Amino acid sequence: MKTRAPEAYGRVAVLMGGPAAEREVSLASGRQVLEALRRRGVDAHPVDVQDARVVRTLMDGGFDRVFNVLHGRLGEDGVVQGALGLMGLPYTGSGVLASALAMDKARSKQLWAAEGLPTPPFAWLETDTDPDELVEQLGLPLMIKPAREGSSIGMSKVERAEELRGAWERAARYDHRVIAEAWVDGAEYTVAILGEEALPAIRLETPRAFYDYQAKYRAEDTRYHCPCGLPAEEEARLAALALRAFRTLGAQGWGRVDLMVDTQGRPWLIELNTVPGMTDHSLVPMAARAAGIDFDELVLAILETSFASREETWPSP
Repeated sequence: MKTRAPEAYGRVAVLMGGPAAEREVSLASGRQVLEALRRRGVDAHPVDVQDARVVRTLMDGGFDRVFNVLHGRLGEDGVVQGALGLMGLPYTGSGVLASALAMDKARSKQLWAAEGLPTPPFAWLETDTDPDELVEQLGLPLMIKPAREGSSIGMSKVERAEELRGAWERAARYDHRVIAEAWVDGAEYTVAILGEEALPAIRLETPRAFYDYQAKYRAEDTRYHCPCGLPAEEEARLAALALRAFRTLGAQGWGRVDLMVDTQGRPWLIELNTVPGMTDHSLVPMAARAAGIDFDELVLAILETSFASREETWPSP
């Protein structure tokens, strides 16, 4: 992706932190992004989002654009995108609608299914859900998830109907809307999107039941395979599916699509992350390195997406 001279970006706010469960991950991403922008000569400044006063901070800060690296609620669900649009501040990544849809796992799956894209079937999990009926509908095992949370927070694998209640309680700590998703046996992949291109796929391998928060951020035995090991034709099909999923939700700029490939070789869309992790060991930088793009180049390319036009951004006077 073609980028500009550092001064063309003006004064840049790097939004990080936030009140969501992913705060610490966002702070780590933000620090890495800030350092990369400064190494490239961009006038970048950290803004730790802790409450609504961030709007005043941005309005008074004389900023020209925003690099959004807030993960989860507030930063990835359309809320901050709407606020930035009202302020007329250009920002990185997807707009309000795509951000809200991607953050809501159920809504994104419904849209994908409506477009004929493969995604595991799911059902809402309520306090009065009949476990036996749910198991009859979706089978076992099941994946229980908060509908609007990231980093695998609050997720559980359920192998017996009597485990559903405890799994629902864990997920409901993070969101009152909880889903049960049919389990997919197979390998887990992720495909990063930068601009209009899919970066090389990564295959994730963990001895844990699934790629959970511990496997993502703390475990020493998680393995990342890039090249992913698929034949070129199959990887190309996976990339094409990821791009279709990205565009179906109206996403733009950059992101990461998580998929499973089952034991029969069929791909299944799991979710779209519109503000993925951006530490130097995160998945998007890893895929970028495989494509010959170093971390600083990647960060500048993402900042370039702030020049994209959006209908919900008010024009500057």
